[in-house]
Amino acid sequence: MERRVFLGLAAAGLLAGCGGFRESRINPRNWFGRSRSRRRETAAAESDTNPLIPEEEEGGFFDNLRRRGKDIPYTGTPVAEISALAVERTTGGAIVRVRGIAAQQDIYDVRLTPDAEPVDGVLGYELRAVHPPLSTATATRPREVQAAVFVSDKTLENVRQIRVRALRNERVSRR
Repeated sequence: MERRVFLGLAAAGLLAGCGGFRESRINPRNWFGRSRSRRRETAAAESDTNPLIPEEEEGGFFDNLRRRGKDIPYTGTPVAEISALAVERTTGGAIVRVRGIAAQQDIYDVRLTPDAEPVDGVLGYELRAVHPPLSTATATRPREVQAAVFVSDKTLENVRQIRVRALRNERVSRR
């Protein structure tokens, strides 16, 4: 009887001592904290040209047939603002989820385009979308977009922060 009481008290004391694990750096749920918004140092300059119209030379009649087999490059432009960034741990890596607000409605093909490679522990992305011509801005709700990308554990090995840029701001989540 004394043995059971002793083991029960020892187990209760051990369990009570583990309460600090929730806030520790060992807990994988704390690896990336809440994101914070900050202003971009170099905001994209506005010009008189329409960035949605690609600058191409006029080609011949059969140019489209030759280009059909090749990958057409992504022509998305940066979304106006990022409203939320979340990094969720998963098996084998993490999912980076981003919510943004576009300058106009009816945008499509929203993507998180990565920077080249992580530099100094910073993994960078840019939230881009394809904008249709001649659409007007309305309330915030129809202009809200979301995108996500999976990042493997191998890529996250040397990463200390994840940065996602937009036209007006960027959000950073640190480990």
